[in-house]
Amino acid sequence: MSAGNPSPVFEVVIGLEVHAEIATRTKMFCGCAVLDTTQAEPNAAVCPICAGMPGTLPVVNQRAVELGLRVALALGCSIPSYSVFARKNYFYPDLPKGYQISQYRYPLARQGVLLIPTEAGERPIRVRRVHLEEDTGKLTHVQENAVAYSLVDLNRAGVPLLEIVSEPDLRTAAEARAYGEALRRILQYLAVNSGDMQKGVLRFEANVSLRPQGTEALGTRTEIKNLNSFRALERAINYEIQRQSELLARGEAVLQQTLGWDEARQVTVPQRGKEEEDDYRYFPEPDLPPLVIAPEWLEQIRAGLPELPVARRQRFGEQYQLTAYDAEVLTAEAAVADYYEAVVNAAPSVAPKQIANWITGELFGLLNQAGGRFDELKIEPVQFADLLVRIEKGQISAAMGKTVLAEMFATGTAAAEIISARGLQQISDDAQLAAVVRQVLADHPDELAAYLGGKDGLLNWFFGQVMRATRGQANPAVVRQVLADELAAWKTSAGENNRA
Repeated sequence: MSAGNPSPVFEVVIGLEVHAEIATRTKMFCGCAVLDTTQAEPNAAVCPICAGMPGTLPVVNQRAVELGLRVALALGCSIPSYSVFARKNYFYPDLPKGYQISQYRYPLARQGVLLIPTEAGERPIRVRRVHLEEDTGKLTHVQENAVAYSLVDLNRAGVPLLEIVSEPDLRTAAEARAYGEALRRILQYLAVNSGDMQKGVLRFEANVSLRPQGTEALGTRTEIKNLNSFRALERAINYEIQRQSELLARGEAVLQQTLGWDEARQVTVPQRGKEEEDDYRYFPEPDLPPLVIAPEWLEQIRAGLPELPVARRQRFGEQYQLTAYDAEVLTAEAAVADYYEAVVNAAPSVAPKQIANWITGELFGLLNQAGGRFDELKIEPVQFADLLVRIEKGQISAAMGKTVLAEMFATGTAAAEIISARGLQQISDDAQLAAVVRQVLADHPDELAAYLGGKDGLLNWFFGQVMRATRGQANPAVVRQVLADELAAWKTSAGENNRA
């Protein structure tokens, strides 16, 4: 390109489709159990309906509809009085019927909004629609010597899915990640989805296109399928932005494609040409009537909604006098927020800020070191509260408290039992500590003489010797006071001797 024709500046346009498995006991259209596909034997929960046998009839899972409506209400969607299930036709080995029962033209809900944090403050991202559908099965590809084949597991086929489709309002990969994290948080708070992305219960598909800055028409888009981590979501989008930018800068066309993300090579790879609505040949599912939502039922669901993440974060800041950072961290997951409030209620004498520090600092640190999840924590809130109350009352030091917490984390043993068994009770008795201080001073006459001669810095050295003598169990505040009194007495005695 010549110097007189500078490369155009492109604006990135991103829309996200989020597929969330709905946490029901049974599948969307049959009575088969929903199993953990990472643990269950393949094809252990399959019946003629979810296997797509001819002559079978689907029946809608009412609980899945209820949970879908909870999400729609939380996103502020418009919910019509009825929606329609449709057949979405495409042919893959993991789709036993040869079509998927989904919703399209008449979805469960439309026109919602989700606030995401950005550097410039919170920004609303429009939600185009929320609809119900069923999941596909799972393929396992095997290579044995020169023979390649695929195995089909239908445990996941028919599992209820909620698809949440955004408008193309996102402009960076970081915004797309923030959107995904905010949506995951809502799904967890509503008990609709566990958010365990390692198990594939929450998957993202990113639609990415570029257009010259200042124009309105959308560019040719590509769709990156089945991203199951926030890291993959962000990296895949950034790679695709760079790839499309380089194509357009060279004057080449972007092909409308469905892409996969190669985690090992950190690149997007073509899978097939991107389908359009006509390719799926949507038509109303003849075996299911329209889904009619009674107004009374909808209001009952609305009344049962829990406090949502944004509201809870604001309340934590106001009620517990927490920093914005602490409130954000503690409300990132419903389980953590519930745990924090349970500890606060069980330990009214301990400042809420202090409790926040212990949870986000020491407890999170132990979880990170162990590579564990919060829902696997062995310490009940009342046990954690008991430990913090003991520290607050001076029964053990904060340093000893960290030691006790580490053992509680590893074993689930109560603080009182650990403290008693290991003899960790803090020593706060003035007379007992005075005897230790006098012994330390007697054992170090040279250092005492140097202190009395003006080396005031030795005060901290004596403090350390007392703490060592008591194996760290002495109350630091009491030690400092007793030590100051004893040294003051020595100074007085030394002055009297000099005058004599």
